[in-house]
Amino acid sequence: MVPHLVTALNGPLLDLEKKILAATPAIERWFRLEWQEHTPPFYCSVDLRNAGFKLAPVDTNLYPGGFNNLSPEMLPLAVQAAMAAIEKYCPDAKNLLLIPENHTRNTFYLQNVSRLMQIFRQTGLNVRLGSLNPDIKEPTPIELPDGSTITLEPLEHLNNGRRLGLKNFDPCTILLNNDLSSGIPSILEGLHEQNVLPPLHAGWAVRRKSNHFAAYDEVVKKFAKLVDVDPWMLNPYFGKCSQVNFQERTGEECLAATVDSVLAKIRKKYKEYGIKEKPFVIVKADAGTYGMGIMTVRDASEVKDLNRKQRNKMAVVKEGLEVNDVIIQEGVHTFEHINDAVAEPVVYMIDRYVVGGFYRVHAERGVDENLNSPGAHFVPLAFAQQHALPDLQAKPGTAAPNRFYMYGVVARLALLAASLELEKTDPNPEIY
Repeated sequence: MVPHLVTALNGPLLDLEKKILAATPAIERWFRLEWQEHTPPFYCSVDLRNAGFKLAPVDTNLYPGGFNNLSPEMLPLAVQAAMAAIEKYCPDAKNLLLIPENHTRNTFYLQNVSRLMQIFRQTGLNVRLGSLNPDIKEPTPIELPDGSTITLEPLEHLNNGRRLGLKNFDPCTILLNNDLSSGIPSILEGLHEQNVLPPLHAGWAVRRKSNHFAAYDEVVKKFAKLVDVDPWMLNPYFGKCSQVNFQERTGEECLAATVDSVLAKIRKKYKEYGIKEKPFVIVKADAGTYGMGIMTVRDASEVKDLNRKQRNKMAVVKEGLEVNDVIIQEGVHTFEHINDAVAEPVVYMIDRYVVGGFYRVHAERGVDENLNSPGAHFVPLAFAQQHALPDLQAKPGTAAPNRFYMYGVVARLALLAASLELEKTDPNPEIY
């Protein structure tokens, strides 16, 4: 089932689609060569925005939740990709320890955990759940809305503290589905005998969105040369500010100046391409997720005139963490609609393979607003229609597989950027 897409695919994006489809063999070879040099993150999801005149990633998540929103037809692809991923780290793996987020009351999230367990079981692994939540002191079953049950168990040190596992369960690999927003727990440190995936420095305790988009800049420049397009078509401008305190109103000058300079760069591009839309930027925490600490800004004066409610909203993110570093990112309109609601595609990958995706749809948000907020719902993307096999005979802008192929290409550019980002920020590069 293909969602009915009502997107004005005007000028530049049609041109982009044409160029990407014409260059498919070169693109796939280019990715293949890049993956010989770099290791893809274990899994990843990328939020894309399609403005009709540009298609760009706006967020890359290295601990994706939401596997439960993928269409069931895509599961065989996910299982194949998971097999490839596990073989890299532990070819004879038998046991996998999955460590989820602590919020045990969010049944949507727990359905994602259940789906991940299903995928890894199909690859021939025993999968059990170990919880970082100190309240979990014994195996705790949790019933899910679909009638199935998952069991959270307390973590235990094994082998004189050199390994981590559960009672009577010694895993070869530890897979984190917890983004470590509140810091790196000591129980996960010093585990040199096991693979911890993604690595600890991929968590929000260390990771910064500005590092990711700096790496994406590099990737996109090389790619744009290959397919002969303006890199801006695939890339949001950004700037960053540190030492911002929304409560005490410090760092506002940096914010206003950076908003001004990013908006000026966007205006110049809009003029060059005759785009009539009003430019905007998204100001968001440089670390953290869940759509918290985000606002749309159309003029620098807006960041100086924040009322108390707006300042409170921007000051803390998930786990009550204070926001001091912010990224100011070019806002990309989304002209994807499903029925009458604004939508944006989210693409899921395991290892270097696209394994599906969905549209995040929000009926109460505008084309220039963050859709990752309460009230959003999800429509699976029909990647099953040979997403990897574009229809080269179709007229540009008319075929869903072509659109999804493009999404997959841009999402993989973000995946490659994440791989470079993790290499550059690795505290112990010599271990690898």
